[in-house]
Amino acid sequence: MPEGQFKDGIAAGRLSPSQYADNFSDLHPPLDRHEATVEADRCYFCYDAPCMQACPTSIDIPMFIRQIATGNPIGSAKTIFDQNILGGMCARVCPTETLCEEVCVREVAEGKPVQIGRLQRYATDTAMAQQKQFYERAKPTGKKIAVVGAGPAGLACAHRLAMHGHDVTILEARPRPGGLNEYGIAAYKTVDGFAQAEVDYLLAIGGITVENGKALGRDFALADLTGEYDAVFLAMGLAGVNALHAEGEDGPGVANAVDFIAGVRQADDLGRLPVGRRVVVIGGGMTAIDAAIQSKLLGAEEVTICYRRGKDNMNASEFEQDLASSNGVTIRHWLQPKRVVSVNGTTVGVELEYTRMQGGSLVGTGETMTIAADQVFKAIGQSFDVGPLNGSGNAIALEKGRIKVDEEGRTSLAKVWAGGDCIYGGDDLTVSAVAQGRDAAESINRTLMG
Repeated sequence: MPEGQFKDGIAAGRLSPSQYADNFSDLHPPLDRHEATVEADRCYFCYDAPCMQACPTSIDIPMFIRQIATGNPIGSAKTIFDQNILGGMCARVCPTETLCEEVCVREVAEGKPVQIGRLQRYATDTAMAQQKQFYERAKPTGKKIAVVGAGPAGLACAHRLAMHGHDVTILEARPRPGGLNEYGIAAYKTVDGFAQAEVDYLLAIGGITVENGKALGRDFALADLTGEYDAVFLAMGLAGVNALHAEGEDGPGVANAVDFIAGVRQADDLGRLPVGRRVVVIGGGMTAIDAAIQSKLLGAEEVTICYRRGKDNMNASEFEQDLASSNGVTIRHWLQPKRVVSVNGTTVGVELEYTRMQGGSLVGTGETMTIAADQVFKAIGQSFDVGPLNGSGNAIALEKGRIKVDEEGRTSLAKVWAGGDCIYGGDDLTVSAVAQGRDAAESINRTLMG
């Protein structure tokens, strides 16, 4: 084991190159043709298709599985892409265990659902590997639409608008398009640069221009867009990170889990990423799980997730919780942070208070405990930054801190639609963002074309 493994504090190079490569290999290796055919044959092709009803994008799941079973993965991919142009990424990152696979008749009867996600990946990967393009642009309409944000919602909206013949400009604040798919997903879930490959595949339809490094409120105003374009789709995601409200949370060794995950995703050399020997992650969602597991995979010896409520209240699925445990992560419940303990400018632990439910509310018991830690990650959710938005012109109506939209994604401002995590009702799922972007595009098209 490399010498770095024994370093106290936060250090890089804790593992050998081969260990990093093994740790960050594909979480679910792709099915080959034979495996996909055998798995597809397990499907009952239910006439009422509960799996289809559970899919936010309403993919015809029995149809695409039947197409795989009959040796037609390209046709299967088209069935998927017709509803979800980002079906390749969703096949990798969707919590299928709580969506389509949870309601699979095989799951209900036998406890072993058809592996819908892996079958979806097999079909979409086959089409993308062959660069099979299913869609052509309609006759140019002369209409111009601005999309703010190149995440799942923005990309899905742009692609559907381009299909209808509109010209689309995507304005993205980060150096690369992809949003959550590029910066916010655990590296072992999307290996080999798949996020960018999928973006390239989507943009191949034409009619879409991506301008990176362009941020709303800094480089342009919403009023500029509504004046220059026929319609605007807002898909900025969530830029803010919620505070712990704990003493010392801005001290050394404390970082945002979302920034840590983005750093892992963009790293050219995992051996250069520093990680603590003892890591504590505060939170109970997917971000907390991803940060904790990747800390362990980078060489941390002890990783603990602390969540203020019980196991059943965690936003992370049971599958993800089990995945964390199988990677050596300890999950502790009914604990909330009180203080990040530092000695001589170095983080040495986290003081936490035990919690319990009282009269329907979460309260602290007054009893505390301390967990040794030299690195602490905050993963208690993200918030929508309204400053750039409402500082750009007339204020858009908000609801509970996010953009308020109707059933078609229209905001309170004329010519402006929104979707993805920035809207009220968003559930922080890639597949839901895709559905919202797709449906908003159809609404925009109907509006513009009369």
